[in-house]
Amino acid sequence: MPELPEVETTKTSLLPLIEQKVISVEVRQSSLRWPIPEDIQKLTGQKLLKLTRRSKYILAEFEHDSMLWHLGMSGSFRLCEPHTELRKHDHLIIQFEDIELRYHDPRRFGCILWLDQNSQTKLIDTLGPEPLSEAFNADYLASKFKKKNVAAKVAIMDNHMVVGVGNIYATESLFNLGIHPAQPASSLSMQQIEKLVIEIKRILKQAIDLGGSTLRDYSNAMGENGYFQQTLLAYGRAGEMCVNCETTLENLKLGQRASVFCPQCQPLKNVKMLTKTPSKGNKA
Repeated sequence: MPELPEVETTKTSLLPLIEQKVISVEVRQSSLRWPIPEDIQKLTGQKLLKLTRRSKYILAEFEHDSMLWHLGMSGSFRLCEPHTELRKHDHLIIQFEDIELRYHDPRRFGCILWLDQNSQTKLIDTLGPEPLSEAFNADYLASKFKKKNVAAKVAIMDNHMVVGVGNIYATESLFNLGIHPAQPASSLSMQQIEKLVIEIKRILKQAIDLGGSTLRDYSNAMGENGYFQQTLLAYGRAGEMCVNCETTLENLKLGQRASVFCPQCQPLKNVKMLTKTPSKGNKA
């Protein structure tokens, strides 16, 4: 699933559409996570004024209407020259003045929705702060962790706690700090929390700078892959040697997600394991 760096990179690659007018809209498959609105044709004639990101959502502000776009598990946007050959899972085509915007989604878990105060704002109203904002700081996280007797990795992946820290970036942040992913959030010291906030911000900024992570088929709207995966030290490396101590990296399931860690560098300290028995295979 595209995570915050991939969504931010996608949003940035769509900026050439700003101030362009919609010429036509074609829906080739409306059945996504929620149906594409039947009245989406009213975008025709409107200019795209602004693109922003909130968590893993792209917010598109047109002259008279606003939309909420989510990539889901396998979705992607692509800017194409008119008359470029269509792909099988190109479900939505928005023709702008100079170029086409196509939404491609093989698994159809993404969404293309109107953003209005009576409906879809509920998807973003209860979200936590952006991880790269000043609102996400050590004092804030410490106050949230104080009574959280859940695994630290589960806590930082909770979008009500902080948005956009997906599996890849949570795994790497905890590995770099030597914190076991199953360590209860409430047991972390203030010093660990301060370092965790700094590391999450650093990892996400680096991932954005490198265009995100292309592990399967992710690419931005220009068809360019990300390169952050080339820097991964833990995620996806279960069964391989730790780069720090050469211990075999192990994998456990937390919140139904694979959590790779080094048992030597990331010891679980003086608490009961909050997960199932670890394995050496990376069964995501």
